[in-house]
Amino acid sequence: MYNGIMNVYKEAGFTSHDVVAKLRGICKQKKIGHTGTLDPDAVGVLPVCFGSGTKLCDMLTDWDKEYIAELRLGVATDTQDLSGQVLFHAKEETVAALTEDQVEECIFGFRGAYGQIPPMYSALKVNGKKLYELARAGKEVERRPRMVQIRELEILEMRLPTVRFRVVCSKGTYIRTLCHDIGERLGCGGAMASLTRSRVGIFGIEEALRLSEIEKLRDEDKISDVIIPPDAVFGECRAAEATSAGQRLLENGNRIPRELFCCGGELREEERLRMYDEVGRFYGIYQYYAETEEARPVKMFL
Repeated sequence: MYNGIMNVYKEAGFTSHDVVAKLRGICKQKKIGHTGTLDPDAVGVLPVCFGSGTKLCDMLTDWDKEYIAELRLGVATDTQDLSGQVLFHAKEETVAALTEDQVEECIFGFRGAYGQIPPMYSALKVNGKKLYELARAGKEVERRPRMVQIRELEILEMRLPTVRFRVVCSKGTYIRTLCHDIGERLGCGGAMASLTRSRVGIFGIEEALRLSEIEKLRDEDKISDVIIPPDAVFGECRAAEATSAGQRLLENGNRIPRELFCCGGELREEERLRMYDEVGRFYGIYQYYAETEEARPVKMFL
């Protein structure tokens, strides 16, 4: 069984669940999960977890993500992208009156924190029902704004009424909604024309593998070569090593007193550590507490 993470390139037309289903067939393994959905029309990075690596799924969804998006001004749709039903078309003269400076100023005004209202066509649940199920039934419900962080915004190309931009954002940000909100603020409407997820945490699009490439690796018995071990994800955490006396505590996922593990340098309060045994086998992520002088498990992988 494979254990770890694979950097997969999700192609257009597939849902994230489709990718997982395909990989289960390719790899002959059931225990596989993805780390955050991408719309069927979107492409790009989809980290997929295998075996014990599936314990990472909820942790990786917290990572910042980078996207390359194309915004079409002058139109609004029910799905907030061009695949949806058109709700509004701006007059030609309204769009033609926009200047590049106006558009740039508006887009850059979304940098930082802002309250984003989730789209109806999303998998968020309200009273136990997914929003997209309600939307398909012709129902619309009130949604509360959620604070998201737009950490970076860069305009890559502007040929009005189309703008191509790069965005780095926090968990829970809908780029479709960002496009919609930009258009609304400009008074002409806006919809997302295309979306590529170019990075999720340490995973970049340059190294992402298409399903056809993964099938080829399977046939060559080389899938293990592209499975990244779980501890590689936590490169920012210092490594710690349990002593032989602390081995039993480590194996049972118990707290480990400071004298039963080794870690170079002084430990900071609530510092997270990659915990290994004496032969270098990774067990999990621990967090150090100075008051009790012990490391407590956050997530175990063995």
